[in-house]
Amino acid sequence: MRDAYLKPGVYVESEDPVVADYVHQVTGCGKPGDAGLEPILKLYYSVRDDFPYDPYDNFHDPRVFSGKRVLELGRGFCISKAALLAAGCRWLGVPSRLGFADVRNHLASPRMLELNNGDTFRWHSFTEIFISGQWRKATPAFDRALCERSGIKPLDFDGRSDSVFQEYDSYRRRHMEYVTDHGIYSDVPADSILAAFRKYCPKVFDLEFSAPEESFADEVADSRVR
Repeated sequence: MRDAYLKPGVYVESEDPVVADYVHQVTGCGKPGDAGLEPILKLYYSVRDDFPYDPYDNFHDPRVFSGKRVLELGRGFCISKAALLAAGCRWLGVPSRLGFADVRNHLASPRMLELNNGDTFRWHSFTEIFISGQWRKATPAFDRALCERSGIKPLDFDGRSDSVFQEYDSYRRRHMEYVTDHGIYSDVPADSILAAFRKYCPKVFDLEFSAPEESFADEVADSRVR
């Protein structure tokens, strides 16, 4: 069964040369299968911190879910960053898969709440990585710089325990909770996600929102000051 989580996907492009070159540069591993825990952790922190979290994009293009596209744009959101982490792990020869859940984000910015039609964010994604005989959850979505500006502790990952979500911010204010589990997938179920977005938060398809006047980090920081 784990073999299904080693193969490349449409959005988890583990055999793409661009992905392979990125993983090699980050981990120092020279070939697929040449990995222990240290390269996995290097990869996690690179995906988390080297690519700013940015939820604004053109959701008319399914490539928004692509892990490789994160490398091309230099930014991404929870699904595409989880796909990049999964792709990198697979290139290293480590089984990986994608988990999805609806989450309630209590501290989203006003603009994001309008775009999302409320504080329940559909199909939030994380990566599950098979380490030492166990599936471990890792969530590389929110980069350290964004977390520091938002008053949120960055999610660390040690490969021995799950790293899933920030329940509270650094001021002990309620931040995030999981409300609906959508299960585990070998690749991004793009059709199901887009159908949910069209039903519950159709404004994400408004291209006006894909080009905000300020960065998402600035937007969140400004909303925390108010």
